[in-house]
Amino acid sequence: QVQLVESGGGLVQPGGSLRLSCVASGFTFSRYTMRWYCQAPGKERELVASISSTGDTATYQDSVKGRFTISRDNAKNTVYLQMNSLKPEDTAVYYCNWRYLGTHYWGQGTQVTVSS
Repeated sequence: QVQLVESGGGLVQPGGSLRLSCVASGFTFSRYTMRWYCQAPGKERELVASISSTGDTATYQDSVKGRFTISRDNAKNTVYLQMNSLKPEDTAVYYCNWRYLGTHYWGQGTQVTVSS
């Protein structure tokens, strides 16, 4: 079965950095685009970044451009989200996502809290 397991969240001060990881299993990871979403309290889940199957193409939500970097290691079935210059408004639960034939698969999420 499909499993997406995120890690790397935590409490960080404004301006700090975190690196999120998501280990995937149950499908051929290297064939598919992968995505990171976030959901802040009281808000809808929204797309943060996506990366093509080969890692050649990445796209970002405007609010994180220049601060976040998505990457992947197909040998390790892992997708990453490097988060720099974090702001309080980045506080959210971050989810790894795989989409297949219209079905979304999600991990359990990892909490990121940016606060002094």
